[in-house]
Order: sequence, then structure tokens, then C-alpha cells
Amino acid sequence: MLLYILTFIGLSLADSGKTTRYWDCCKGSCGWEKKANVDKPIDTCAKDGTTRVASNDTVKSGCDGGTGFMCYDQTPWQVSDSLSYGFAAAACCGGESGACCGCYELTFTSGPVNGKKMIVQITNTGGDLGSNQFDLAIPGGGVGIYNGCTAQSGAPSDGWGSRYGGVSSRSECSQLPSGLQAGCQWRFDWFQNADNPSINFSNVKCPSEIIAKTNCNRV
Repeated sequence: MLLYILTFIGLSLADSGKTTRYWDCCKGSCGWEKKANVDKPIDTCAKDGTTRVASNDTVKSGCDGGTGFMCYDQTPWQVSDSLSYGFAAAACCGGESGACCGCYELTFTSGPVNGKKMIVQITNTGGDLGSNQFDLAIPGGGVGIYNGCTAQSGAPSDGWGSRYGGVSSRSECSQLPSGLQAGCQWRFDWFQNADNPSINFSNVKCPSEIIAKTNCNRV
């Protein structure tokens, strides 16, 4: 009965999950056509990280020798002391068809950010992620299994810092392109250098500020 009432009044029950972090510079998997019921794929950028290129299948990912990369403005930012917006790769919510361009409110349940919230839009689906795992897109967070950052920005072969985990201090954010440094610093400021905190998460309406950076909306 309680579940019925919550569903009837438009509230969704939260699921539990975990977070990791990454920034591999590759074109997001939600940047390809016919992945989900969306008005258009997420914006993809040229090598400079700011120039938008065609949001379709003609632009090959920079991780496969192409010219499509992550956009520099699809990075996390602080909204208030208790809320941030951002983007993530995720393994949840019905796979690509159910997840691409959907937004989720994450409530952190461990570490220094316990109790803080973050609304993320899913722009990628990580092939190496576990169930209910949100891989937060944080510049300097580690390239993981793919590295497009060398092709895009001349990063070291393992990306900036460690391949898994990325840079280890705020000062190391200066190694990144200027357009990514604020997103990198966010990790050491608002996020308090939290290391893979656990979460409760639920589906929410995407804020217009997030949509403005990807131009992708579920329909």
C-alpha cells in the first residue's frame, strides 16, 4: 500500500548504490544515435573541448582515432554548500535505453560528503561498471580502461595522476587544460576529496542548467 501511495503521488523510492570517478575524454556512449528515447544525443566536442561537432554517428570517438571528445563544460559544479550538479557514466536504470540522458539525485551516505546531494545526468555507460554504480565524470579523476586524454590534450599515457583514481591533490589540477581545472578542483573543494562514497539514488527531472550543457532530453 505504501509503495502504491508513493507511486501515485509521483515520488520514487531510492535505491542504494556506489560511486567511482573517471575522466577519459572519450565521446560519451549517449552521444550515439538511437541509444534511447531522447530528442538528440548528448553534445560531443572537438579536440578543443568547446567546439560542438555533429551529434550523430558520423563523428567517431577520439578513443578510437576519431575527432569526438568529452566537452569541457560537462563537468561538476557547486550549486550550494549541500548540492552540486554534474554528469556520470552509470550501470543502472535499464541499461542505455533506460538511462541515457536521465537525471538522478544522489544522496551520499558515507565519507566526508555524507548527507550532501548531487544531481547527475547520465551521459555514458561504462562497460566495466557494476550494478547501480555511478562513475562520476570528474576531470583528473582517472582515465580508467580508456584514455582519450592523450589524443585530446597531450596527457601522459595513463592520464593525469594514476590511471585509476587520477590526481591526488588540488595543486595537481594545474596539469589539466584550463577549461577542466575548475571541475578538477571541485573534487577537493565541495566533494572534500571523498573516495568512492556510497549513495542512495532516485530518478528526478533534469535541471535546465544541466540540459543546457548536453542539449539532450528524454522524451
